[in-house]
Amino acid sequence: MTKIRKTYTKEFKVEAVKLVLDGKQTLTETAANLGVGLSTLGRWKSNYLKANHQTKTAFPGKGNLSPHDAELKALQKENERLKRERDILKKAMAYFTQVPE
Repeated sequence: MTKIRKTYTKEFKVEAVKLVLDGKQTLTETAANLGVGLSTLGRWKSNYLKANHQTKTAFPGKGNLSPHDAELKALQKENERLKRERDILKKAMAYFTQVPE
């Protein structure tokens, strides 16, 4: 039997985390009242706090990277390209510096 995964909107996540952060309810109470898993709500809270209470970076959405992760991925891609260029130049330099017999 396949289990269907629930999806929640960014607004729902933010409001759930705010209930916990305001101190009106505990993490356990909020999770039970909203029908969300305790670990799920804890992860939302952690993401929200890491993003410094900015909802755009806390919950980037399905398939989207956070700005930090997107920048890291772009830098890694550029690094790979530069390594390939360096290797080509090394081979070309070795070829052109060979002494003809």
